[in-house]
Amino acid sequence: MRVILVGGGRILYYLARQFSRKQFAVQIVTTSPEEARELSQRLNQPVLVGDATDPGILEGAGAWRADVVLALTPNDEDNLVVCQIASQIYQVPRTIALVNDPENEEVFRQLKVSVAISTTRIMSVILEEQAGFEEIGKLISVAEGHVSVAEIVLREDSPAAGETIMSLTLPGEVLIGGIIRSGKVLIPKGESQLHGGDRLILIATEESMDKAVRSLVGDDAK
Repeated sequence: MRVILVGGGRILYYLARQFSRKQFAVQIVTTSPEEARELSQRLNQPVLVGDATDPGILEGAGAWRADVVLALTPNDEDNLVVCQIASQIYQVPRTIALVNDPENEEVFRQLKVSVAISTTRIMSVILEEQAGFEEIGKLISVAEGHVSVAEIVLREDSPAAGETIMSLTLPGEVLIGGIIRSGKVLIPKGESQLHGGDRLILIATEESMDKAVRSLVGDDAK
């Protein structure tokens, strides 16, 4: 696999080292000559100096043959431009961007960046879980962020505890895909009764998830 890494800092070094160990062909692009020299010495491979928002720099990095481009600069606009140039001019099949401001994630998705990674959003989820919001866990997004999958834990006093699936009032774009009870996975049916301690696999559109969670576990859920 041919990989182009754009950016700077330790994350660039660690990724390049990891990919090289997997026998990937890695090309690094950084704007800092000093960092380029250091990375080249540590990784024992050439590093290209330049601004990857310039199509000529990406071409020089081998964009025509690249399988994936990772844009990891601290600037969201630069990361987006790099991914756009890679996919639209050089037909790179997969682009991955670091999104520093989580409010920009949707823009990246709309502009067809293959994967947009917001470390702020990830850290927020982790902190919420650690802060005691145990009812919601393992939240992931699919279908380019339009659908979320979450694991919901019912307390004994949750509104849905003791209710059957058919008696629940949930938004239309919500599906309970499974019930995990005492370590066993149950396929929910209309007459299935929910218990405190059940873990529900909830599939919902982004707009419906919050309303569905509150309906199941109450307004204390975050």
